[in-house]
Amino acid sequence: MTKQINTLTKKTGSLSAILALLLALLIGYDAMMRYLFSAGSIALQEVEWHLFDVIFLFGLSYALKHDKHVRVDIFFSSYGKESKALVQIFSMLFLLIPFALYFLNGAYDMTLQSYVQNEISSDPGGLKSRWLIKGVLFLAFVLLILQALIEVIKAYKSLNSKRNLLLGFAIIISFLAFSSLNLAFWIDPLWLMFLLTLALLMTGFHVAFVFAGVALFFASISDELGLEVLDMLPYRVYGIMGNITLMSVPLFVLMGLILEKSKMAENLLLSMGKLFGGVRGGLAISVVVVGAILAASTGIVGASVVMMSLIALPLMLKHNYSPQLATGAIAASGTLGQIIPPSIVLIVLGDQMHLSVGDLFKASVVPGLILIALYILYILIYAYLNKEVAPAIVNDEPYGKVVFEAFKVITPPLVLIGVVLGSIFAGIASPTESAAIGVLGALLLAFLNGQFSFALLKYASTETVKLTSMIFMILIGATAFSLVFNELGGDVMAMQFFQEEVGSKWVFILLAMALIFFLGFFIDFIEIAFVVVPILVPISHAFGIDPIWFAVLIALNLQASFLTPPFGFALFYLKGAAGDLVTTRQIYKGVLPFIGLQLLALLIIVLFPDLIYLFGK
Repeated sequence: MTKQINTLTKKTGSLSAILALLLALLIGYDAMMRYLFSAGSIALQEVEWHLFDVIFLFGLSYALKHDKHVRVDIFFSSYGKESKALVQIFSMLFLLIPFALYFLNGAYDMTLQSYVQNEISSDPGGLKSRWLIKGVLFLAFVLLILQALIEVIKAYKSLNSKRNLLLGFAIIISFLAFSSLNLAFWIDPLWLMFLLTLALLMTGFHVAFVFAGVALFFASISDELGLEVLDMLPYRVYGIMGNITLMSVPLFVLMGLILEKSKMAENLLLSMGKLFGGVRGGLAISVVVVGAILAASTGIVGASVVMMSLIALPLMLKHNYSPQLATGAIAASGTLGQIIPPSIVLIVLGDQMHLSVGDLFKASVVPGLILIALYILYILIYAYLNKEVAPAIVNDEPYGKVVFEAFKVITPPLVLIGVVLGSIFAGIASPTESAAIGVLGALLLAFLNGQFSFALLKYASTETVKLTSMIFMILIGATAFSLVFNELGGDVMAMQFFQEEVGSKWVFILLAMALIFFLGFFIDFIEIAFVVVPILVPISHAFGIDPIWFAVLIALNLQASFLTPPFGFALFYLKGAAGDLVTTRQIYKGVLPFIGLQLLALLIIVLFPDLIYLFGK
């Protein structure tokens, strides 16, 4: 049974990977037909979002099989084999499977109703048999449950002793039994919900499953709510499935992964290193420039940091660069993809804050440029004051030849960036359409670099499925969590606190930024965007705060979460790629000045909000 289910999961994952490539081709074709020949098809557009649905829904079990559903790794990474197995078993049995079973019941009713009513598209020329795509939602959670059972079996087999497993079961069942009592006498349910979620996250349980399982648990034990509060969850998820803005997420991820494997970063780093190497701190400046280009073309923090760690770090250390400056420049530059469009963070914030992604892209250009300028200025000043930390490199090649080679290397990605972002800024194409064109452009660049292959397509498409499914599973869990949290009065409590206790828009902004910065020490930007941001949005509206400006402040703040020691993800990526070349202490010391520069950039945008509109509203 284990073998058969694993095979099924592998096949559905492979199908999703193929569909990810097909989705990019179809959207690119559809966009060109409409803009060049004024020929469009409602049916084709609906096929596109159906493909998008299948990609992330069938990818849920595939991501679970490959352990791609994100967890807070603070303590989990130091666990032994047995402890990790116990966390996996309890995560599946008490969080994922109960939630998925309850969700299945609602998804089945939704699909059956659609079938009985013979539901069709509301748009003329749209697709019929709408129950089929709703049935995919039901089927996806069936596959997720089956894969969860396989994960339980695998984890159980790895246990040498069953004593701790039985002890864990006894503790959990005792907690559940105690919780069935009226907890209002003991602690406010909102605080208990928050504390339980935080405890499970810190312990290492999967983030998405924690949100989903805790939501189901509190809906079931609350006298005020009951499970009925989650009855509409399948319909809310179906709304996510039809979200055209979110369709750009897998496409931008696919574009970035193709470029990652096309050796573009390696060529850029070597060329920029020669171009700026004659200046003190020139190698570090080249890392910042390449990081900015990668941010605007790939937007994938992990890939950017790892690539630059493998290529630039040995070169910088070889030329006697300070390990602190080298690691700080690499980690900080690798996170520029959080604020420089096309950023996945901005797409998610646009969806959660109900804002135009194109407007957010335009508004984030100047903050991104400010950050790049601050990084370069800091490196120049630091290298000037401390001549031994970043010495100049003598190059015997004629400088004209170096400039020409750099121009040849930098032009293709800049053209691609210009096409993708320019079409969005000019209002010619939507982010989703531009992302599809970006995928086709990335494939062309890979071909021109001699890197195009089946292996590249397989890697990029399968990793796209895993990353996209991870993001959307968190969104599903966060949606359930927000439903229960708000029904328990969490949104009202937050609103009353900020309006009555705080009462000032600037104090609210300060507290909101401090909260996001603090949470960034421990949890990923995706969880913050899906859980914390929806609570802050109505409060910001009540204070009359410009939503675009507020979103840019949040994005800048979230970028810092990748750098903040001791749990910044960029630090883990860098250390993992660098190995013994540098110590963790050197990495931590190196990123501190760059965190300060990020906070300075945030302060500049707070004090001069009109800067975000230099590229138009």
